[in-house]
Amino acid sequence: MQWKVAILTASDKGSAGEREDTSAQVIRELVEEELGGEIVDYRIVPDEQDEITAALIEMVDYYQADLVLTTGGTGLGPRDVTPEATQRVIDREVPGIAEAMRMFSIQKTKRAMLSRGICGIRGRSLILNLPGSPKGVHESLVVIMDQLPHALGILTGTIGEHKR
Repeated sequence: MQWKVAILTASDKGSAGEREDTSAQVIRELVEEELGGEIVDYRIVPDEQDEITAALIEMVDYYQADLVLTTGGTGLGPRDVTPEATQRVIDREVPGIAEAMRMFSIQKTKRAMLSRGICGIRGRSLILNLPGSPKGVHESLVVIMDQLPHALGILTGTIGEHKR
């Protein structure tokens, strides 16, 4: 199955054209090569909760993305509001995915414990907050990539839940 994937970068400098969006490039490569996903939408917005929220809603409700991957805005800075924006649009959280990403990344750098990224469900779509750095994005996605097809299959109803 080819999953429909949207990428949202939250970055003041990126949205102003002052910084190249290398994290989204890492996401795109991993999604296309490892997940076999099709990018149905990609955009950069400033670190503004309302703009992030609106983009997430549109990516899920209009573009019908099965998976929305955000990058940026998950740290401790005053303008890091991606988790809050995500919280506003999801129906339910999926904490195990965010926990697994942090647990793996903390083995590489203790600063991973400062990531506030969350994961949740909106309708039949999975929204996942990734760090803002290309290295953080890669580490986070690599550890969960093999579980995404199963999670997306259950969410979209293409596979049933399995017993252990």
